[in-house]
Amino acid sequence: MIALATTSVAWILFAVLAIGWIVYGLANIGSSRKEAGAEMELAANRKPYYDDGVLEGRRLEMVQLLGVLLLIVVVVGLPLYWIFEPSRQAGAREGADSRLAGWGEDLFATTADGGFNCAGCHGGMNAGGADAPYSITDPRTGEVRAVTWKAPALNTIFYRYSDEEVQFIIEYGRPYSPMSAWGLEGGGPLNSQQVDSLLAYMKSIQIERVGCAEGEGDPKLCESGQLPEDVQADIESSARASVESGEYESYGEALFNLELNSGAYSCARCHTEGWSYDDPSVPGQGALGWNLTGGSVNSHFPLEEDMVEFIDAGSEFGAVYGIQSQGTGRMPGFGAMLTDAQIEAIVEYVRGL
Repeated sequence: MIALATTSVAWILFAVLAIGWIVYGLANIGSSRKEAGAEMELAANRKPYYDDGVLEGRRLEMVQLLGVLLLIVVVVGLPLYWIFEPSRQAGAREGADSRLAGWGEDLFATTADGGFNCAGCHGGMNAGGADAPYSITDPRTGEVRAVTWKAPALNTIFYRYSDEEVQFIIEYGRPYSPMSAWGLEGGGPLNSQQVDSLLAYMKSIQIERVGCAEGEGDPKLCESGQLPEDVQADIESSARASVESGEYESYGEALFNLELNSGAYSCARCHTEGWSYDDPSVPGQGALGWNLTGGSVNSHFPLEEDMVEFIDAGSEFGAVYGIQSQGTGRMPGFGAMLTDAQIEAIVEYVRGL
């Protein structure tokens, strides 16, 4: 707000100065004389100037006053510029983000609206998740069949992934899924600025977090916040209801397979082959993510609390975790989306697979 006011004042001052110079120029042109004859009558440097009494009187005082006024401008103006500069920079960043988000909105739109159809798969412009038609080929038999793929919600993607991770997914896609590579680096049509525009738009549609630490800024992107209570209550009630109905045996199993917002929070999306198109194989047997069955998880994480911490924070590329394991960066952190009790319930279920 201050940055916008400062810009307005600057434009007003610029307009006043510009008009002043124009008036000054026109006045000088109007007061100029036509040639009247001899050089002595024309050349300013060839005729007598003001005498000492005039030069050292009011004229000198006016020049001194002008110097004092200019000094005041410098003394006051420079500190004011220093004070308002951070706000001006913040305003410039906000304006740039807004413009990028606007361009990204155009790219995100459906094909019919001139976009690249991100909205067509991910549930409209608010990207709440949807079912998308897709054809899969069985690598063992070569059989091709049409399925309905549960495209994930994107309005919580920055709860789980960093900017760099989301950018990587856009540029290189998701293997064995409808998400193809969209960046030039991965063989797609979007250049780096277009990818940045999509990232800016996706940030603008994130569900606002609650409990952000003071000074973190945008509640859509703060790192310490959690899902709003109503969304968290929806997760809890859906998981509990599926246990009560007999669909799942335990609370942890229900959370592992949770289908909410087209599976935005589901572990099974990555760890159970076929889950994304309603033809799941053995739970936790692996797909994009690890095979979690057969005790392999317990070998990697002898201590249950280490596994809880890993799911909470996610995998960092190159970071060491568990026993002789190194992160690939593909496993997102769920600490901003699930409570400690929910993560512990998932860990208990997975360790029993």
